[in-house]
Amino acid sequence: MRIDVLTIFPEFFAQVFDFGIIRRAKLAGIVEVNVHDIREFAVDKHRMVDDRPFGGGDGMVLKPEPIFDAIENLLGTTDREEYASGTSVVLLTPQGTPLKQSVAKGIADATQHLVLICGRYEGVDERVTETIVTDEISIGDYVLSGGEPAAVVLVDSVVRLLPNALGSETSAENDSFSDGLLDYPHYTRPAEFRGMKVPDVLLNGNHAEIANWRRQKALEKTRLKRKDLLEGENGEM
Repeated sequence: MRIDVLTIFPEFFAQVFDFGIIRRAKLAGIVEVNVHDIREFAVDKHRMVDDRPFGGGDGMVLKPEPIFDAIENLLGTTDREEYASGTSVVLLTPQGTPLKQSVAKGIADATQHLVLICGRYEGVDERVTETIVTDEISIGDYVLSGGEPAAVVLVDSVVRLLPNALGSETSAENDSFSDGLLDYPHYTRPAEFRGMKVPDVLLNGNHAEIANWRRQKALEKTRLKRKDLLEGENGEM
């Protein structure tokens, strides 16, 4: 997968993609991540990328010209109907579809070229959304100063789902939310620590019993902490 990030603060991403799973995926050739400064595509000598909103109001709005030119440079067109198969242009915005595991999985499964536009200020000119953007994604019902932190979250959630990005083929399958539930409790050595013991079922080697215990604990944890997730669990509440 190729990922291109459009931002007015490229320095924000100076090292953020050089750690952990994303770094390993880059080194393995699984993903390529590029960061582009929108200012490089500004059309005036002052490299202006924002302006006051028509109709008045607070704040500034990202101008359409630099973003259109950046997309045309990357994709050869600004008409989303002409994008190559497997191309997604995502605007990070509070107005977007909430980012859930299923959304990240859908991107990982179907996208070969992912372009992320990091909004700023009051947002981007609506003509960008109407013409260029294929998807709008939000990482939560709150407002950030810009789309850069959201881009990091989206990239991390997607890259770890790419084939061979994780050390184990089943790691992603067992993550929280993968089956609609929170993850089950995890334990490691020592088997007893300060009087607290690891549940016996995890030590008996019976994989069927362990699987059943983990399923029940996942349900219990979800029921306690995220009861809303159990609405689709066929009445298992």
